Amino acid sequence: MTSPASSQPATTSGGSPDPGDRDVRDVPPASPGPTPAPDAAGPTIPTGPADLARPADAAEPAARLGGAVWLALGVVYVVWGSTYLGIRIAVETMPSFLSAAARFLTAGLVLVGYLLVRQGPAALRVSGRQLASAALVGVLLLTGGNGLVVLGETSVPSGLAALLVAAVPLWMVVLTSFGGERPGRAEIGGVLLGLVGLGVLSAPAIGGSVKPLGVVLVICATLTWAAGSFASKRIPMPGNVLTASAYQMLAGGLCDLLIGLVRGEQHGFDLAAVSGRSWLALAYLVLFGSLLAFTAYAWLLRSAPLTLVATYAYVNPVVAVLLGWLILAEPLTGPTLAGGSIVVAGVCLVVSVSRRPGRSAKAKPASARR
Repeated sequence: MTSPASSQPATTSGGSPDPGDRDVRDVPPASPGPTPAPDAAGPTIPTGPADLARPADAAEPAARLGGAVWLALGVVYVVWGSTYLGIRIAVETMPSFLSAAARFLTAGLVLVGYLLVRQGPAALRVSGRQLASAALVGVLLLTGGNGLVVLGETSVPSGLAALLVAAVPLWMVVLTSFGGERPGRAEIGGVLLGLVGLGVLSAPAIGGSVKPLGVVLVICATLTWAAGSFASKRIPMPGNVLTASAYQMLAGGLCDLLIGLVRGEQHGFDLAAVSGRSWLALAYLVLFGSLLAFTAYAWLLRSAPLTLVATYAYVNPVVAVLLGWLILAEPLTGPTLAGGSIVVAGVCLVVSVSRRPGRSAKAKPASARR
């Protein structure tokens, strides 16, 4: 599917069509008239769902980031921080992968319905490559990333899980280095510092107070989430952010469902035994964690530098730890506080260096390179 940007005539800096090979002396002076509308292929500002449905092009330099980016970041910061608590409550009486499947399939179908009503079937038309790319990113983010976190939280406190997930920006530095961008000494130091923090956070598992498998699953989730975020900026994704999000959620939800069935989670599962608070937690995850925050994250991946987007890992652990302590009475142990502080310090070091002029993501999003 060709994005609107690719079908527009070339424009000069003033927004008028490029005269190409025509002699400029043959071009009559422009007559007075109303100021032309901004180029439709330019960056979009998400003031609502309809704005998010418009294609987003290449990431803007940090100096040109507008209020919409910071608003979207705020949503991801706070809402995703609270989803760790929501997941922890949902899996109290729901199977891990089946609950994740219910979350993403419901959210994906709601997005598909919204697009059909507001924009018609054309909004869902994408090329085979774009569909395959969206499905791949959806599986990496929502099955490998979120699904493993859901499974890990059956034995790991929500605050500890969020602190482990704070390592995502560190893996992004490693991945971007494989993509040809050589990290500086400070970034390498931040990665090493973060790995030390992960080691401290893993101490409860070594001591036996937390199941080691849960910690390993959450760490694996951070790797697959970073890989999905990295890939989304380099492969041909659908130009419509809501369309891409819908296909990602459906692909991730279907994969979660398949894994849940293979694991036998349906055996002995009784809907009547699901608690009211687990249903409320699942509804919160669908409406806020998926429809609102995940769509905002998908837009940010196209509209802001990857290292800036990754700063959500600063705030998520703080929100998750506080909510887990206040609502679920999860203990704030020494290793949790010390390891979390070290990880966040490493992430701060990485992103502070990565956001310097010239260090923002150089690659255009694949949606802008079709």
